[in-house]
Amino acid sequence: MLKSMTGFGRGEDTVNGQYIVFEIKSVNHKFFEQNTRITRGYQFLEDRLKGYLQERLSRGKIDVFLQIENMKESGITVEVNLALAGGYFQALSQMQKEFDLPDKPTLALLSRYPDVFTVHKSPEDEEIVWQAVLQVVGPTVDSLIQMRETEGARLRADIMEKAGNARVLVDKIEELAPDAVREYRERLQEKIQELLGDAHLDEQRILTEVAVFADKTAIDEEIVRLRSHFAQLDRLVNASQPVGRKIDFLVQEMNREANTIGSKSQNPAIAYLVVDLKSEIEKIREQVQNVE
Repeated sequence: MLKSMTGFGRGEDTVNGQYIVFEIKSVNHKFFEQNTRITRGYQFLEDRLKGYLQERLSRGKIDVFLQIENMKESGITVEVNLALAGGYFQALSQMQKEFDLPDKPTLALLSRYPDVFTVHKSPEDEEIVWQAVLQVVGPTVDSLIQMRETEGARLRADIMEKAGNARVLVDKIEELAPDAVREYRERLQEKIQELLGDAHLDEQRILTEVAVFADKTAIDEEIVRLRSHFAQLDRLVNASQPVGRKIDFLVQEMNREANTIGSKSQNPAIAYLVVDLKSEIEKIREQVQNVE
């Protein structure tokens, strides 16, 4: 099943005393690229989170936001640096006396200075934290994938519609191909007749020229390869694994065959059809850029 690379998911829950918020957004990208923002102190989760997401999302530009708030009060201690506080107090008292100021240093004032108080947090068990986070991340990624699958179904329908249009054009081109050789022979005979008048025409010479022309303008191989590419496209859009890059390469080959047909053919009707064919292939290519 085709999946789009575009999607969004958000989840939040309180697990084991930790309030967890997880948001994930994905857009088109040639490879897998992840940009992560995590609450300070929980950066140890970044590698685990990236590994988990890479297992579930093959490519796309992934923006991740993970917020963790510990609701437990245990394990937190506050220490006061008395020596530093005393230094601040003496300095402030000296300033108060020196400048004959009315205000004296207060506890509220001292507490505002940096490093007077230090908050210590007991280290958390990384595995326990990860398992808690996973309970929020898992369902959120599920919702993202569901969104990508829904969009992927629309992409598949659109790609197959355009591939059907392209197939019809290939059939028309194949029907017109023999006419190009016949028309060339008729034009050649008329031109020679104009030049020679009533003189005898060398039929063998004409046949040789027509054969050379037919060989140069033959598009049978290109038609066969195009049909093979479309058959392969049918298989890829129904594959269970990510196939965006494969389809992208396949579409490039389709365009190459269409260009070759256009360069070989000297039939105006075929030339117009080739323009339409290339247009349909380009529309497929544009949609494939969204496929995972």
